[in-house]
Amino acid sequence: MKQLNRYYRCAKISERKTRQIIKYFALDLTANKTAQLTALAHQSVNRIYLKIRNRIAEECERASPFRACEIEVDESDFGARRVRGKRGRRAGSKTIVFSIYKRNGKVYTEIVPNAAQKTLQNIIRGRVSRSTR
Repeated sequence: MKQLNRYYRCAKISERKTRQIIKYFALDLTANKTAQLTALAHQSVNRIYLKIRNRIAEECERASPFRACEIEVDESDFGARRVRGKRGRRAGSKTIVFSIYKRNGKVYTEIVPNAAQKTLQNIIRGRVSRSTR
């Protein structure tokens, strides 16, 4: 029995339709809009979108820059230099940005609601492996 689709094993969707779905995924169309354009059931498109997202997540984890290396972490405030009537650190409506930096490598940044220890530690635990110094 000849395989119908080399991208999606045991699929009843043709390879051409699968390529269209991937193209629409890359164009950031919703699953319902893609289903309308390809004349497929939206459940089938949702299933394929989910498989694509899972594969992207696996690849991101595999290529994570923060494994077994030296890193530095820092948080910074961005916003107006001085707000009248407000004194001290994080006065006014400053945006707090937390960053993880790999020496001689990549940077990960995230806007955080506050610079509390618990918030920052959760980000570090989610992004950095335990073997990192």
